[in-house]
Amino acid sequence: MSEASSPGPPPPTLPTELAARVPQLLEAMRSVGSGLELHSTLERICETAAALTQARYAAIGVLDEDGRRLADFVFHGVDEATARRIGRPPDGHRGLLGALIRHPEPVRLTDLTRDPRSCGFPEHHPWMRSFLGLPIRVQGEIFGNLYLTEKCGDGPFDDDDLDMVRVLATEAGIAIGNARLYEAAQQRERWIDGSVAVTTALLSGGDVDDALQIVAEQTRRLSGATAGIVLLPADEGGLEVAAVAADQPSHVLGTVVPPENKVVAELLDGQAVFLDDAAADPRVTSTLARDYGPTMMLPLHSDGRVLGALVTPRARGERPFTETERTLAVQFASQAALALMMADAQRDRERLAVYEDRDRIARDLHDLVIQRLFATGMMLESAQRRSVVPDVREGVGKAVDALDVTIQEIRTAIFALQQGPAEKPAGLRTRVLREINTAAVPLGFRPSHRFVGPVEALVGDLTGKNLIAALREALSNAFRHAKASRIDVVVDATVPLPGGRKGVRLTVADDGVGVPEGGRRSGLKNLKRRAESLGGDSRHGPGIGKDGGGTTVVWEAPLD
Repeated sequence: MSEASSPGPPPPTLPTELAARVPQLLEAMRSVGSGLELHSTLERICETAAALTQARYAAIGVLDEDGRRLADFVFHGVDEATARRIGRPPDGHRGLLGALIRHPEPVRLTDLTRDPRSCGFPEHHPWMRSFLGLPIRVQGEIFGNLYLTEKCGDGPFDDDDLDMVRVLATEAGIAIGNARLYEAAQQRERWIDGSVAVTTALLSGGDVDDALQIVAEQTRRLSGATAGIVLLPADEGGLEVAAVAADQPSHVLGTVVPPENKVVAELLDGQAVFLDDAAADPRVTSTLARDYGPTMMLPLHSDGRVLGALVTPRARGERPFTETERTLAVQFASQAALALMMADAQRDRERLAVYEDRDRIARDLHDLVIQRLFATGMMLESAQRRSVVPDVREGVGKAVDALDVTIQEIRTAIFALQQGPAEKPAGLRTRVLREINTAAVPLGFRPSHRFVGPVEALVGDLTGKNLIAALREALSNAFRHAKASRIDVVVDATVPLPGGRKGVRLTVADDGVGVPEGGRRSGLKNLKRRAESLGGDSRHGPGIGKDGGGTTVVWEAPLD
């Protein structure tokens, strides 16, 4: 009979309380890994960890890319109203949270208020005693810390709680890593789509201001900024605000940041500038930055040329831009710059075609029309001399005089056609007349004009510049859409604005087809945006055609 084999050591068993919580832990792990959106994943981890350990409050502090402070703070157990009363979330620079950042090891306390590392609670903060904190690692790197406080029953967190949360933190690290990868892919896709939208807008051949506004709006949307700002080189040097996308009408449109500004010098040199707090940065001397915090300033740089800059500011106290956001924004700015260059080249070709056509029209007017009119006048003069009827002689004489006037008007039109675009106007009246003369060529007639008050003496440079742009926009709309046969332009510098301010009013009225229902209104929006940026307004109404046919555009702004 063989000797009976002795039994081996019994399999290890979990403590009864811990074994009873294993199904809850497995369900918690399943819940944590059930989504791909990062913020909702963090919220789910907080909620799950609180339920698993019977904690009243839970939070995750997400470290920034340097690992020195908290870039985000997700919490559970504190309602939104209380959170608003507490104010800004912790940044991890001090206190117990700061200690966990500097020494990422588990911390378990019976009463955190007695710990020497604690720095107390801000006003309106819930009272907390028991505390459990440990780091969350994602792919071997510290992502942030998980904090649990106020275990139900006023007891401390025990070893079982720590073991359970350790397992949960490991699963959370995997879930966060997946969510980060998914979010990064989604973010890249959004920036690519934004680049396509900007390129399409710039190359569509539409209004330049409208295209720049799309650039500003896309920049703001993609970066999650408070505003999106496009700056272009100013005639007097520096950078001028050419487009702004923000919740409220901007009063900075047309503002010039001088070349002496250090940030402008860096941008014009092709360097991107990243600021943690624009309002406090000594390099920023412009008042435009006084309400802004983290800011990206990106040169529109392509083929060795700087065409302008994009600015994406966030409000003070908001999180800084990540390295990924900076990289994507720089790539977006490069794509926008390339699209701007291509759009400029396209407009140059279109302008060249227009100038060539104008030269041809001028030659035809000079070589054919004037010669024929002159010959006709000579024939009429000959007929006048041979006529013996006084009424006939008088009528022919009037016809000859009218032909002489017509010839002079055609010569004036020829001279206007031959004017180069680089000739700088002497003042606002001259610039208005130039816009009217330029519009007369495609319209086929010359709009009438009238000035009220000392326009040149009263209207400031910034308002005058925007008035000319508004006039150009209104005349362009009349030519492209109105099918008008008559246009009246009035510039009135004696207009009182709401609030008792003195202003200037531009009125452009036509007898065309009017503004169709459901039609594109980007031009009218541009006019209103320009006026509001100066503290004015723009509106439209019935025109000067029969029964109010056509459109009247009214654009108003303060004198300076």
